[in-house]
Amino acid sequence: MKTLIVEDDFASRTLLQRYLSGISKCDIAVNGNEAIEAFQIALDENEPYDLICLDIMMPDVDGHETLRTIRKIESEYGIGGFKSVKVIMTTALGDSQNIIGSFREGCEAYITKPIERKKLIYEIEKLSHLNKNILI
Repeated sequence: MKTLIVEDDFASRTLLQRYLSGISKCDIAVNGNEAIEAFQIALDENEPYDLICLDIMMPDVDGHETLRTIRKIESEYGIGGFKSVKVIMTTALGDSQNIIGSFREGCEAYITKPIERKKLIYEIEKLSHLNKNILI
């Protein structure tokens, strides 16, 4: 499994990377612009991400805009449905507007901080049914 962790907070990035280190190759992006660039490069190199853990509150390009852009890029490449990257929003925002908005924009799961390893692994296991490359 190949994962992109998109998180501007060092402690949150480190925690997610620690949780996933035994089950996934993890790349890091510290903001939405880096995430979009990493996603595009991975597609161009025919080594797409299987999973993205995406924070919402980031400077410049937030998680919502990042997700919309990723889904637009996938559409331009003809990628959709079960072949699209699976996205887990990992954020401190637990209000209904952000949750509903994230699902409308195309995320598959939503976890509020503080993130517990057990909850993250549970969500990844659920997603493994949608993407054969996501293995736990």
